[in-house]
Amino acid sequence: MKRPSVKRLSLKRLTRRLPVRRPRLPAFTHTIRFRLTVLYSGLLFVLTALVLGGVYIAVERSGDAHPVTKQYSAEKYVGERYVGQIQVARVEEIEAAVNYETLGNLRRFSYAVLGGVAATSLALGWILSGRALRPVRAISRTAADIQATDLSQRIRLTGPKDELRDLADTVDSMLDRLDEAFRAQRQLIDDASHELRSPLAIIRANLDAVLTAEESDEEERRQAVLGVDRATTRMTRLVEDLLATSRRNAPALADADMDLAAAAAEACEEFAPLAAERGLTLRRRLTPGLTVIGDHDALRRAVGNLLSNAVRLAPPGTRITVAAGRNGDWLWTAVRDEGPGILDDDQSRVFDRFWRARSTTTGRDRHAGLGLAIVRQIVESHGGQVRLFSQVGEGSTFVLWFPAPNAENGNDTPPPTAPL
Repeated sequence: MKRPSVKRLSLKRLTRRLPVRRPRLPAFTHTIRFRLTVLYSGLLFVLTALVLGGVYIAVERSGDAHPVTKQYSAEKYVGERYVGQIQVARVEEIEAAVNYETLGNLRRFSYAVLGGVAATSLALGWILSGRALRPVRAISRTAADIQATDLSQRIRLTGPKDELRDLADTVDSMLDRLDEAFRAQRQLIDDASHELRSPLAIIRANLDAVLTAEESDEEERRQAVLGVDRATTRMTRLVEDLLATSRRNAPALADADMDLAAAAAEACEEFAPLAAERGLTLRRRLTPGLTVIGDHDALRRAVGNLLSNAVRLAPPGTRITVAAGRNGDWLWTAVRDEGPGILDDDQSRVFDRFWRARSTTTGRDRHAGLGLAIVRQIVESHGGQVRLFSQVGEGSTFVLWFPAPNAENGNDTPPPTAPL
């Protein structure tokens, strides 16, 4: 009967299979502070060793260095009296012995100095590296305190204008941009949820009234459909406005040379049918060749938003004037209507987002939205300014000022009066 074979593992093969546990170093040895300390101490130790080694070699090569190897006996006399025998050596032997003792003392002194330098440099390196890395710890603490919903923390590092200060300023600038981006995102969501609530409620109410009421006739259903159509049109216009203001907040835009008068003319073509339908006269006074650096579609939309308000508010049979021209170092385009005008107290707030203006005749809210806020945003993103000139009962004039390319005088303020 055969014995079952037993597979034997050698001690060497078993050792190979066992995982090798490396000793774990303390946590501080993995820090930049520790590495800087070791680097500083090592450089100082090597420099000191080179200096002491150079001195030792110079002393060693200045002459022979060895103990006294050959001595002589001599008779010693004090005056004429014989004292006894003494051991003497030649002068060269004595000088070599002195050099030998000096080298021995220098070696012992060098070892002591190197040990002291090593210990002192480690302590000084640890302290100095800690002071040098203090701004980094401030940056790390600030970054740890920042939350996704709160980007208000800033480093605001003080001290000399060095690389770490530049790093802290760069991080603060990045946080500013992130904070602005998140703020714009929250504002977009808040605006959308606030403004879409009303048309959605209108759609829901009309649909419920038609679908649940069995006795509703054809006319009621037609009115419900018209109500839903108006609500969806309002929603579409609102979404387009929100997308426009969000897109203009983007950091990178394809700006190029464009004709301001051409953008205004395209906006006039877009609103001409609606103005004719309401019995309004659309008058154009556009000077061609007004070149600005900007986004053609954005500027066309700005003029279009002004025309949209004018067509909606101007009484039938009145005139709307769209003009463009140049005044010194500034290019301009303007929209003037003969509508109800805007109260003096409201003119400073008319460009706010979703601000509702009080009617000058009925006292009720007469319009609201993002239109004028988008106009101001587009103009300011092109380095321009928007002005309003209005009187109650006489109409309003909105002027969009843009700095002319290669302006000579460099005037930072446009003219204070309306150009038309």
